[in-house]
Amino acid sequence: MSISSEHRPLGKQVTGSLHTLSPIVELNVGGEMYTTTLSTLKKHPGSKLAEMFTGQPKLRTDSEGRFFIDRPGTYFKYILEYLRSNQVPTQCIQDVYKEALFYDIEPLIKQLEDSPQIFGELVARKQFLARVPNYSENIELMIRIARAEAVASRRSSVIVCVVRTEEDAARCQDALNSLDMDKKSVVKFGPWKAAPSISDLLDCIQMDVEAKGYKISCQPHVAEKGFRFKSHDFFYKFLFTWW
Repeated sequence: MSISSEHRPLGKQVTGSLHTLSPIVELNVGGEMYTTTLSTLKKHPGSKLAEMFTGQPKLRTDSEGRFFIDRPGTYFKYILEYLRSNQVPTQCIQDVYKEALFYDIEPLIKQLEDSPQIFGELVARKQFLARVPNYSENIELMIRIARAEAVASRRSSVIVCVVRTEEDAARCQDALNSLDMDKKSVVKFGPWKAAPSISDLLDCIQMDVEAKGYKISCQPHVAEKGFRFKSHDFFYKFLFTWW
């Protein structure tokens, strides 16, 4: 039995030249439907989005023949608004920035990076955290310790040692040596050479752990009797709540 050419197979890859297509383009971006023009999509020739619709296309189509892009469709409307009218989005800045990076729309990327949200994250916070040794690894270590202690419990805690200077790091090590405890259960952050304070770093730790979906709180750690230094000088307890 022959198959009619009118029936387009699901997910068929387009092999014809886009020059033969209508200037009106229908898109399926992650399940969200959009209609625009080729000229809009190709407005910035050096972008990945323009390349998708230039020359020999490598996009697939859905069952209705719309070009399919496997990205979050919710934020594509902001990309289109910028391409159509140079309007820089004021909502969902972080998510739109990720999409602008994916589609490699350089002018939009630069304008978003000037926004307070992206500027503060990339230039201020990220640059600070880059100066804190093993910051990302320590965040993952905290989570592993908390999960290991969560069996049959509503809460689990992780002790964190935060030191701003090399001198504090030495004092912290002396304090740890005076304690009768498993040193591997203490996660150490610092020292660092940057303006932000210990409270700023604690805020960053809580922010980044919560961004991974965990519910946590922070408080100074009260050490057991015999501790040689004020516990709140270096040690803090992060409490994970599981239910």
